[in-house]
Amino acid sequence: MPEVFLDTGYIIALESVRDQHHAAATEQWRQLSRRDARLLTTSFVFDEVITFFISRGRHSKAVEIGGRLLDSSAVRLVHVDEELFRAAFEYLKSRSDKLFSLTDCASFVLMERLGIREALAFDTHFEQAGFVRIPRPRG
Repeated sequence: MPEVFLDTGYIIALESVRDQHHAAATEQWRQLSRRDARLLTTSFVFDEVITFFISRGRHSKAVEIGGRLLDSSAVRLVHVDEELFRAAFEYLKSRSDKLFSLTDCASFVLMERLGIREALAFDTHFEQAGFVRIPRPRG
């Protein structure tokens, strides 16, 4: 099975029962676990997830999730090094018509480099950048 990118909002939706996408993420996660999916994310996404929970007073939850991501054999964590950082910034500069974050751009550049087409994401920016979101939006 090809790798699938794991985005910030998806991780948050899995981990937060109050998130509007929690049910969809949980159902999709069950399906993925049966398929032995290979997942990939970045240190920028890791930072966003940890920051999200810390900023809401949930330190222990942030540490728990961070530990699981770091120790997971199913998730490959790619550190955003200087080369990827600069490429992400160039991507951002060239898309002034979009509201992409630098984290988004690092994700997109990495996905393009590795030939990854699908992302576990609720962020419509993935579709705007030409990728497929899983779960697919209804409608």
